[in-house]
Amino acid sequence: MLWEHRVLTSEQITSVAFPSYRSGRQRLRELYLWGVVDRFQPFTPTGSAPMHYVLAPAGAAALASQHGFEVKDLGYRHDRAVGIAHSLRLAHTVGVNEWFVGLIADAQRHGAFTIDAWWSEVRCARLFGDLTRPDGYGRLGRGGKLAEFFLEFDLGTEPLTKVVAKLGGYSALADSSGISTPLLFWFPTTRREANARRQLLAAWRELDNPTALPVATAAANLLEPVDEASPADAAWLPLETRSSSRAPLHEVLPTCPRPAASATDAPSILPPPDPMPPPASRPAGGAG
Repeated sequence: MLWEHRVLTSEQITSVAFPSYRSGRQRLRELYLWGVVDRFQPFTPTGSAPMHYVLAPAGAAALASQHGFEVKDLGYRHDRAVGIAHSLRLAHTVGVNEWFVGLIADAQRHGAFTIDAWWSEVRCARLFGDLTRPDGYGRLGRGGKLAEFFLEFDLGTEPLTKVVAKLGGYSALADSSGISTPLLFWFPTTRREANARRQLLAAWRELDNPTALPVATAAANLLEPVDEASPADAAWLPLETRSSSRAPLHEVLPTCPRPAASATDAPSILPPPDPMPPPASRPAGGAG
């Protein structure tokens, strides 16, 4: 998962791979001492940030060997892996990963759905980059059916005109693939969401086939300030609705019985990792 998603915090890793924070922290320390993972702690004006983990050379060697490759075949470079510590996109990457980890944790707690796939921005760019570059792709399983989505994770730093312009690429992807994949916009505040919705709706109506691109929006400040709050909560509004009633994520995503497109059909040296380990393996989970 570190190779797929570039950087994960100690809380994110322990949330999805270990039965407790204590056991996860101990295991991560061992992996760090063995050179399997590397770590850094970003500066924050107040308080302290959690440890951020990336793949280290020994971890890349183990991962490559597991799949029958050489490290050079992965394209792994240690300087590039740790370089994200100084990247302007660090906050965005960590934010996207936190969003998906929150979704996974919700699935583990309540069992209303499963997370069957979580693809990184890098993988999405490799697959769809000629048309659009999602911040992530996810697939939920519920009641024997599947629900797919693309995520656009907004930190409020881009002009809304640039955010809205992304609709064109997703519409082109839907037209070329013949697959109607919902697009989720996650905003930091309801104020920015409201401003964006007006512009998104106007642009969405101008698309050649708007019904082929279902869109829903939500805002982070709608979540309750509790540990178990997650993006799956009732914070979502379909773009074309006239109602102001928010719904849980699984209720706004249309389901289908068909399997999603296989990542193994794509030009990628490694298949995407499972979004979470099976329950029996969680106590012995790892981060490499």
